Amino acid sequence: MEPRPPQASESVLVHWMGIADANPAGFVHGGTVMRLCDEAAGLAAIRHSHLRVVTAAVDRMTFLVPIRVGELVTFRSVVNAAWRTSMEVGVRVEAEDPGTGRVRHTNSAYLTMVALGAGGAPAPVPPLVVAGPVAIRREGEAQVRRRNRLAERNALLAARGAEGSR
Repeated sequence: MEPRPPQASESVLVHWMGIADANPAGFVHGGTVMRLCDEAAGLAAIRHSHLRVVTAAVDRMTFLVPIRVGELVTFRSVVNAAWRTSMEVGVRVEAEDPGTGRVRHTNSAYLTMVALGAGGAPAPVPPLVVAGPVAIRREGEAQVRRRNRLAERNALLAARGAEGSR
């Protein structure tokens, strides 16, 4: 399997936020932003793996500032790390006021996507070529998030084992 650089997975999704995306205060629902982050992450993971993918986890979804109805929202995604069958995808969300052109960073998200083979079972993904300071930083941070996720899972399983079958 030929290794691929992060740039090969870069994806951009742009969405104009309308009334259907809003809450009564005129801000975009967090769930709408989360759904579009998931779509953008899926695009990057498909570009990296050339396979169908599913979301396995959302490690972090940060809401920095609200998004207003009428703004153009850009979701930029890239694969940060690749393991055997899974990949971490980072998504940066920016809202643009179409009247002024002012752009604000509104959200960041990190999702774990799993590639699926023809039978629907997890399938191997290509290694990620990590070169340059940005890619090295992103891959290192992805490894930390993965270690934390697996440590938490193991601690929870151990706690359940200690509790018995309650």
